[in-house]
Amino acid sequence: MLIPFSQGKLIVTAHEVQCRIQQNQVVLSASVDDISCYHQGLVLVADGGTVRWSIALDNAKQFEQILNETGIAAL
Repeated sequence: MLIPFSQGKLIVTAHEVQCRIQQNQVVLSASVDDISCYHQGLVLVADGGTVRWSIALDNAKQFEQILNETGIAAL
């Protein structure tokens, strides 16, 4: 599933989330097992041990689409 947002686009599958930041041509990628979703602030946090990143989404619709596609439970 492709989800456009203000900083670029999110590519979401049942196993992985890729965040492609358009301005800097950066790709952040994480396994669904390493991702947490927080309702407060609509934030995705990837923590895979030594690598950690987070991104704030634009709206609740994007947040719900990610939850539905990945099966992640929001905190």
